[in-house]
Amino acid sequence: MKEAMQAAAGEISLEIEQTRSQFSFDELVALHQQRVLRTAYRLLGRVEDAQDAAQEVFLRLLKNLHRIEDDPQAWLYRVTVNICNDRYRRRHIVMEPALDLADPAPNPERVLELEERKRLLTQGLQTLPERERAAVVLRDIEGLSTREVATILDVEEVTVRSQISMARVKLAKYIRGRK
Repeated sequence: MKEAMQAAAGEISLEIEQTRSQFSFDELVALHQQRVLRTAYRLLGRVEDAQDAAQEVFLRLLKNLHRIEDDPQAWLYRVTVNICNDRYRRRHIVMEPALDLADPAPNPERVLELEERKRLLTQGLQTLPERERAAVVLRDIEGLSTREVATILDVEEVTVRSQISMARVKLAKYIRGRK
C-alpha cells in the first residue's frame, strides 16, 4: 500500500517541506497505518474497502501535510470517518464472513462463539446511521475519549454521548433479534 501511495505522490508531484512537519510522511504512515485501517474496517466492514479508504486517507495526508502542525491523529480520524461515510453511501452492502484459519484455538466452541459475536457486531454496525456508527466505533472500539470523538466529528460532547447511547441500544436490539 505504501508503494502505491508513493507512486501516486510522484504522479501528483507534490513537494513536502520536511522542516515544517514534525514527522516525515513515511513516519506518519508507519505510526498511524494500523489505526486508520482498523477504524476504516470497523466503519466499512470489509478489508478491501478499508484498504482502499486507508490509501485515500494517506494520499490526502500527503497533499495536506504542510498544513498540519501537530500530531495528525485527530485529523486522520476525521478524514477516515469522512471517507468511510462517503464510501459507505456509495456501495451496496455485501457481508462476507471473516475466516481466520491460521488461529489454532484450544476451545473450538469458544472460538465459534466469539466469531459469531464479532459477525453480529459487524453486521449490527452496518445497520446504524453513519454518525452513530462513527461515534460508537471511535469511542467504544477505538477507545478514544468522548472529547476526542466530539472534536473529530465536529459536534458537542453531549451529542456524542447521545449518539453512542442510541447506537448501543440499537446494537443490543439487533443482536438480541439475531440470536
